[in-house]
Amino acid sequence: MTITRRRAGLAATALATLALTAACGSSGNQSAGTPTTDTVQPAGQGTSDYGYGSSGSGQGDDGYGGQAGGDDGAAKAAPSAGKLALRDAAELGPVVTDSKGMTLYRFDKDTAKPPTSNCSGSCATTWPVVPADGATAPAGIDKSALGSVTRSDGTKQLTIGGWPAYRYVKDTKPGDTKGQGVGGTWNALAADGKKAGAQQPGDVSVFDQPALGRILVDGKGRTLYRFNKDSAWPMKFGCNDACLETWKPAKPADRSKLNGIAPKLISTVTRPDGTRQLAVDCWPVYWFTGDKQPGDINGQGKMGLWFAVSEEGKKITTTPAG
Repeated sequence: MTITRRRAGLAATALATLALTAACGSSGNQSAGTPTTDTVQPAGQGTSDYGYGSSGSGQGDDGYGGQAGGDDGAAKAAPSAGKLALRDAAELGPVVTDSKGMTLYRFDKDTAKPPTSNCSGSCATTWPVVPADGATAPAGIDKSALGSVTRSDGTKQLTIGGWPAYRYVKDTKPGDTKGQGVGGTWNALAADGKKAGAQQPGDVSVFDQPALGRILVDGKGRTLYRFNKDSAWPMKFGCNDACLETWKPAKPADRSKLNGIAPKLISTVTRPDGTRQLAVDCWPVYWFTGDKQPGDINGQGKMGLWFAVSEEGKKITTTPAG
């Protein structure tokens, strides 16, 4: 009888221990073999094609949009940004991406003057820092805007306009901007280091192009050009037929959706085929199919006839070096 009671007591203790273990290691109804947390992994150790881990929502939020835990090792594992690019993002306008099209972000708790990163530990696991080594500027970003800051572990992090740059683990494919607005402190980077979307993209906006200065771009960030064989008065269209395969007439703009340009300079003209085209200071304007990303000016000076347009509506005759 005593032995039986002892065995029953041991069994009850074992069951209680097992129940306690299950309760501490489970967050709900989980099947056997299922992980009990959705772990955000450091750069280079995830399951996405880009190597940044799960895109699911994590538990144990560390206040940075990710999970508690981790260390600054993510900074050392992150791949180089390579040649940066500007990509048009819906509702944000041009945002900075790395060479694989992954969006780069800035953190409000960092500083730009002087450049200082305040994202380390678990924060750097969720927001892998972008190494400074190997990063180069495209046409739409001034080379002088790129710099670096030395982190506490001795690694050098890329800065844009003084702001330390990061990727986001939940961005799993080129063009993702899932980090935008996380925690109210994370924002995609604009070309000058400012927050992308701080000024909503308009049908026509002013863009600070490193080689040409302040030029006009359309709602997708494409450079607007005018053609010397057109004329403003009397109205004449010199680009027709085959020319239109390379130089696309810009769509008319809503005057309530302009950024940085006087509404009086914006009008609409009717082409010989009846279609309507944007005009700046009465000149028809076009975008160039040879420009592949926001800030490109590959059409500038083509055949000595095509020129970007200034914020005052005048043609810019500067020829970029190289």
